[in-house]
Amino acid sequence: MTRVAAIDCGTNSIRLLIADIDRSNGTTKLTDVVREMRVVRLGQGVDATGELAPEALERTFAATADYAALIREYQAKKVRFVATSASRDARNRQVFVDGIRNLIGVEPEVITGHEEAALSFAGASSVLPIAAEDKVLVVDLGGGSTEFVLGDAGGVIAARSVDIGCVRLTERHLTSDPPTAEQIAAAEADVDAAIAEARLDVPLERSTAVVGVAGSITTITAHALRLPEYLPGAIHGAELSISAVQAAATDLLQMTRAQRAELPYMHPGRVDVIGAGALVWRRILTRMGELSGGRIITATASEHDILDGIALSAEAPS
Repeated sequence: MTRVAAIDCGTNSIRLLIADIDRSNGTTKLTDVVREMRVVRLGQGVDATGELAPEALERTFAATADYAALIREYQAKKVRFVATSASRDARNRQVFVDGIRNLIGVEPEVITGHEEAALSFAGASSVLPIAAEDKVLVVDLGGGSTEFVLGDAGGVIAARSVDIGCVRLTERHLTSDPPTAEQIAAAEADVDAAIAEARLDVPLERSTAVVGVAGSITTITAHALRLPEYLPGAIHGAELSISAVQAAATDLLQMTRAQRAELPYMHPGRVDVIGAGALVWRRILTRMGELSGGRIITATASEHDILDGIALSAEAPS
């Protein structure tokens, strides 16, 4: 049994998982000790400026300091800190790297989109059984990027990370409240271009199932289920028809910010970007239905994602 700490620092949120990993009896079991999430919007303005904003860095460093205290309190033996899209894109990412290293005592890894995709698949597949004949597409819809990962019971077959996400598209296109038809059309054009880019590496048409991970997708699922609050147990593993998910996504996209803020399962830090997340997920599912020739008619949500993959990799056997 080894206690590890994993930190996933994305464009919108920074998350911590402290977990015990047991690899006895030929299996791997990950048991949560602490799971935390803070919305720090590290990627604020990165799409336009190419740099991490000072106030965004300040928010991220404050959350990291709190996480460092928890890691010490719970005595994690191994720590891995992974940063993704916003950090990859920023010219001044060394300021971020130096600040994190000073706070937490480990080198933050600004990973590639391909490695991000592989970790997302590892996290999702660790808790969702994959049959021998399945070709599962895991979609990790983040703030700055989205990963498309096709895999089977043996692991990743192909992966591609593309630069569309809920923060990036909100800042780039969806600036009205609610967004206009013209803004939605421009954002959808970006999503379609990104899907075409993903298909250069990932044969999406081979997919037999689609699994969505990360906060935008789990929140859309909560909306489709009309939950009384955010209930991870009800969201994880929920398999819904594409039409039901599309209806929920359209509803969120058309709401005003104030209406979204009143939803009992909506995290305050997700209110202003969930419309873009809904647009991306709706369009991806539409295209997957088309590319599969109508074979894919449902999508499954997973609460386990790249954060779990980071934890497992922190203690991976050498």
